[in-house]
Order: sequence, then structure tokens, then C-alpha cells
Amino acid sequence: MRGAKSATWVAGAIVVALGATACGGGSSSSSAEAGVVRANWGDPQNPLEPANTNEVLGGKVLDMIFSNLKRYDPKTGEAKNASAESIESKDQQNFTIKVKKGLKFSNGEPVTAQSFVDAWNYGALSTNTQKNSYFFADIEGYDKVAPAEGKPTAKTLSGLKVVDDHTFTVKLNQKLSTWPVRLGYNAFAPLPKMFFDKHDEYLAKPVGNGPYAVESYDKGKQMKLVPNKNFTGENKPQNKGVLLKVYTDSNAAYADLQSGNLDVNDDIPAEQIKNAKSDLKGNYLSQPAGIMQAVTFPLYKAEWNKDGMEKVRKGLSMAIDRKAITDKVYNGTRTPATDLTSPVLGDANGYSKDVCGDTCTFNPAEAKKLIAEGGGIPGGKMTISYNADKDSHKQWVDAVCNSINNVVGDDKACVGNPVGTFGDFRNQITKGEMAMPFRAGWQMDYPQIENFLTPLYATGGASNDAKFSDPKFDELLKQAGAEADTKKATDLYKQAEKIVLDKVVSIPLWYQNGTAGWSEKVSDVHINAFSFPVFTDIKVKS
Repeated sequence: MRGAKSATWVAGAIVVALGATACGGGSSSSSAEAGVVRANWGDPQNPLEPANTNEVLGGKVLDMIFSNLKRYDPKTGEAKNASAESIESKDQQNFTIKVKKGLKFSNGEPVTAQSFVDAWNYGALSTNTQKNSYFFADIEGYDKVAPAEGKPTAKTLSGLKVVDDHTFTVKLNQKLSTWPVRLGYNAFAPLPKMFFDKHDEYLAKPVGNGPYAVESYDKGKQMKLVPNKNFTGENKPQNKGVLLKVYTDSNAAYADLQSGNLDVNDDIPAEQIKNAKSDLKGNYLSQPAGIMQAVTFPLYKAEWNKDGMEKVRKGLSMAIDRKAITDKVYNGTRTPATDLTSPVLGDANGYSKDVCGDTCTFNPAEAKKLIAEGGGIPGGKMTISYNADKDSHKQWVDAVCNSINNVVGDDKACVGNPVGTFGDFRNQITKGEMAMPFRAGWQMDYPQIENFLTPLYATGGASNDAKFSDPKFDELLKQAGAEADTKKATDLYKQAEKIVLDKVVSIPLWYQNGTAGWSEKVSDVHINAFSFPVFTDIKVKS
């Protein structure tokens, strides 16, 4: 999935599972434990290696057990120093990073400059097959450790140098003023020596340097996190731990929340949202988050990428009544999309209210005309695939298909195609096995437009599931990445975005609010700009 190499790539966002969770916890996880927050979760797609985790379920845990050089402010998403004492550069290409002294991993190992350099070299090396390898593509020497073709000719990045125990330098292969902002993403997390010396032991029980430490993990049931006694950061846990309970049915998780067997649930089923505030006695919140939803086309399939298909893809987008669907299915917790980013970015960071234009505007007559002019839906009918372990996906997919069917006058033109679990669904996508359109979700790593474009649409991008490729788009990304002026860079990214929208690589659907409900047993519950609960702030009532 993270295959091709490009020095212009940015830190990619986590692929959104959006509630690939459901009931599976054993009896031991249903009874309250003093001071411990019980929350809904689902097994991640891969073991919890920072450079190999790019989906929301694994990302939720990594955010809790690692403290990276940067930390994103829970309210604004602003990147602030965490494990970094300072990150300085005179030319925006050569950076000197100083790591705070006295930091330790949960197993007692010291966190040093070498901890970061070793981790980044491991993540970049192609033979380690880390999905997030491309995050290191801007560092000098990446083409040697992860060549586009053939075996690597070096094992370490030439652009990384350890100066002393708490200082290292980074040389990029071009100027990139926004590069430090990316260092809060978990691909850049430090790793303890035991990761390399006792890898299987690490995989069974990951060791990080964040506010929590993994105490135990029973796959398919639960993960227990406890406060990391060695953590000295500002965001120390205000509770005695977090018990992440695995669910495969979001309604079962909601029922557990109502009955007091769960304390925090950030996956409220769509059909429950309308009554959630009253059901939970006011213990419910909904706020904008850096998440957008789309339907992506498999452009690696000739039938979806032949001449005329751009008209068909645009017609299909115009056949979707976003406003009606968001009102009916989501009760106001989704907003029809007008671009490929999220409103939480604001205009300064690339959000646009009108760049998608008529492509994102419901127009049945024009939609039907375009679909016909482009040669019609390939084979006369299409499916939209989605992971079946999230109940509400069926609702919106059926609604989207009904909208399309009404426009084309054929009630069988579009149908939903449920695919097992989130892991099954993502595996089919990453293997290029989708023959028809499929649902896509994107959760930002930080509030900048580049984060919504490069991983998804750059040639060979890590999460370029459509296998889209456009030289002009790639060149604009390169120009934007090298632009020191943020406004000028944002304008260039917007030009690149327009190319993707004009070609209708994906159909932007709607922006998602983050939602959360909580029990009477906890307080101080809020979610960050990325829609994750801020677990460290949650207090358990005695």
C-alpha cells in the first residue's frame, strides 16, 4: 500500500476504520475496575509498530503509548514540542533536533537521539516492509534504502546523523518549511532497543514512551493500558488506566454504554445519534473533526478509466443527494462536502467552500445526461463496497445507491457490497482487488491541505487506493512542498486539488463530526480535532 517513492510526500493520514468495532469482550471486561476508563475499540489491522500502523484502531493506541517529537494540541491540532526540546533550521532543509533529557520508555530504557534515528532508519528501509515507509521519503538517502526498483543499496538514511545522546540532525533532499509539523505523527515515534533485540516480545506487548503503557492484550477481547510511571510529559493520565474493549457491533457497544458496562464510546451508531443526548442524560457531544468520507474508483480497472469515464464518474457524483442523506441518516453529524479536506482546516490551511463546484452539487438531469454521454455505468450496474462490521455503512451506501438509481431510472443500477470486517475490506483494497467503487475515509494527522492530498493521490502514494497518477498534480505537490511561504504553498496545493476533483478520482461525500458518549462514572470527556477521546484528561468518579 505504501509503495512508490516521492520526495514530495507528506505525513499521511490514518485510514479511517470508522467504527470497525463490536462486542467481543469477556466477562472480566464488563465489570468496572476502580479508576479505569472502559472504552470501545477493535483489533487493529497490523501489530502496533509505529511505522507499520496507518489505520485508526491501531493509531488510537499508538497515540496513547508514544510521545513523539511533536504533539498536536487536543483543541486546535497545532503542533507543539513534546519529546523535542527544540527543532531548529536556518535554511528549511537542514534541521537540528534536541531531545529532552531524562525521558524514558515504559520499560525503563532512556529515550535518546539514537532512539529516533534507529526507529526512522528501520521504518524507511524497504526490506522491513513498513507501510509508513514513505513518511521518510523527504530525508536524504531515502532512494538508497527504499529504491523504486531493486534491492536497497544502503541500510540507513544518509540524512540522519546522531550528534550526541540528545541531539541529531536531519538533512532533507529539498527545502520543506512545513516538515517539522509532521513530527507528531506516529511513524516518527522513537523505539526502544528491545524492539530490535526482542522483536517478537515487543509485538506481543508494545513498549513506548507515552502517557500509558500496555499491560496486556487479549486479541479479539481487550487491551489494558496503565499509566506509564516513567512518563514526565504535560499530559499525564488523570485516571488509573484504560481498558479498550473489542466490539464488532457498534449497537452492542452503545447498549453497554447505556447499561453502565462501558464508560466512553466514540462510535455512536448513526441510528442512535438522534436520541443519544437524551439516552445518555446529556453525556454526549458532537463536534467537527478532521475527517472526510468519499467513494473511490478503482482506476486500475480499465472499465473505470477508459475514455468517457470522467463524465460517468462526475455524473454519479452529481446523482447523489448529499443533503438529504446527511439529514436522514446522520441527523446533522455530517456536512455535505465541497472539497477534499475538512472545514476544521479553515481557509488559511486549504479548506474550500466551492472548489468542488457542480461535481458535488445534486443535479439529477445533468447527472443522467453525463452518465449517458460517457457510455453509462460499466456493465450496466455497479456496487459500492464497504466493511460490514460497521452497521451504519449499509445505511448510507444504500441511500447513495438509491439516489443514483432514482436518477438513472434503474433500481438495480447500484447496490451495496458488504465485505466482512474492516481488516478484510482494507486487505482487498491494498491488494488492488476491488473491481468496483468502494467507500473511503480519511482522518487528518494535522490541519493542512497537503495531508489530504499527497498520500491519497500522488503517484504511488501510500494510500493511493485508486492508483491515480497525474504528472501535473505531482509537479504541483513538489512546488508546494518547496515553497517557504505558507499562503503560496496552500494556493499551489489547491491547484493540485482541482485536478483530482476535475478528474473525479473520488466522489467527496461529507465531512464527519466526531461524536462521543460517556457514562455517569466518568467526567472531563472531550475529543480532539482528530475525533479521538483525550483519554489522559478523563477522570473516573469514586
